[in-house]
Amino acid sequence: MKSISRKIFSKIHSMEPARVMVIGFGILILFGAIILNLPISTQKGESIGFLNALFTSTSAVCVTGLVVVDTGTYWSEFGQFVIITLIQTGGLGFMTIATMFSLLTRKRINLRERLLIQESLNQVDLSGLVKLTRYIIMMTFAIEGIGALLLSMVYIPRFGLGKGIWYSIFHSISAFCNAGFDLMGPVSGQYSSLTYFVDSTLINVVICGLIILGGIGFPVLLDVINNKKYSKLNVHSKIVINTTGILILIGFLFIFIAEFNNKDTLGTLNIKEKFLSSLFQSVTLRTAGYNTIDLTLLSESTLFLMLILMLIGASPASTGGGLKTTTIATLFLTVKSFIIGKEDIEVYQRRISDETVKKSLGIFFIGVFISLFGTLMLTIVNPGFTLLESSFEVISAYATVGLSIGGTPSLTYLGKIIIIILMFLGRVGSLTIFIALLSKNSRVKSKIRYPEGKIIVG
Repeated sequence: MKSISRKIFSKIHSMEPARVMVIGFGILILFGAIILNLPISTQKGESIGFLNALFTSTSAVCVTGLVVVDTGTYWSEFGQFVIITLIQTGGLGFMTIATMFSLLTRKRINLRERLLIQESLNQVDLSGLVKLTRYIIMMTFAIEGIGALLLSMVYIPRFGLGKGIWYSIFHSISAFCNAGFDLMGPVSGQYSSLTYFVDSTLINVVICGLIILGGIGFPVLLDVINNKKYSKLNVHSKIVINTTGILILIGFLFIFIAEFNNKDTLGTLNIKEKFLSSLFQSVTLRTAGYNTIDLTLLSESTLFLMLILMLIGASPASTGGGLKTTTIATLFLTVKSFIIGKEDIEVYQRRISDETVKKSLGIFFIGVFISLFGTLMLTIVNPGFTLLESSFEVISAYATVGLSIGGTPSLTYLGKIIIIILMFLGRVGSLTIFIALLSKNSRVKSKIRYPEGKIIVG
């Protein structure tokens, strides 16, 4: 037994960080599915079935929020605790959690572990990774703690002390990790999300704040804390903050105008509630998965815009998913430079490298291809879904958003498998998975450089 374990650890140790990341997330999801499949995890004391348990575990670890059963009414307190633990672990990344325990036990973090942390946090340099991880852990618990405290000001008076505290902690972690799981089923009906609090300024503002802080990325948070002034921030932070702000503003204005007179969504609300609802729905598209109005009643134009904003998603090294704000910003700047005839791609008096542009193009086209192919496959295996419902479900899964208009519980057996794969691809990163699948030899730079070939484009 010892020799087998030694061989397994030796094999893992020799793997590249990308492969370890993929395997690590896979093991965590499988472990969560086994626990959630136990009768103790459900309120009725029955097994949910392995596929549904796997779906829920994948959605929690990949901080997506798509569910096949209502979290608040189906799962027991133990099951809910397992889910929120998986969300916290998936949101931070299992290597961050492992590093936390290493720091607590004063275990030395070797080079191999630093490489894994670098891959997990999507960082360029190896220097300062342990310090960054320590700050991430401290920031996460501090932000989630403050969020839970603020939410308790509404939850405790409304639901009582014990339930109010649990609801505050659960929703604070779920919001910061951009997961979208909620416990409001017993209060406002199954799959109702936060529609019960459509008129609550505190709940709307706090949840939006947690979503934004979790979605802009830990390096940006640290940069803001250290430098405080916008002018002193690095290029990455400026791009993330500006792009995030622009996307939220676009979503807010479009939803506010398009749904203003829709009696099924914003039409019956007063002006304050319309403002809060429009802002909330725009912010939640950062891959958070909460909603305060019924998404199935939105106009098709609004849903189409939501598809685009969901696919873009959050920012690198954050708890959110999607193609990432910096990817889209880089492509936009590339097109802008091409149009005005500049040789270099410039922003904030800095030049963006060709490597960054190539990576952005790769991420974008892989993401679009997976979204289109996933929509095609889901439409085939779920004929009851319209094209818009299928694309919404697929992009929501791949971008780890968690919003749904087609009804995730009505997915077929094959449909659930497709969504599970998409959630996993979206959280771990399709580029990371493809790199992990390639052999070392296939990525060695060729010593042969061929003559340039002329291709007519445009």
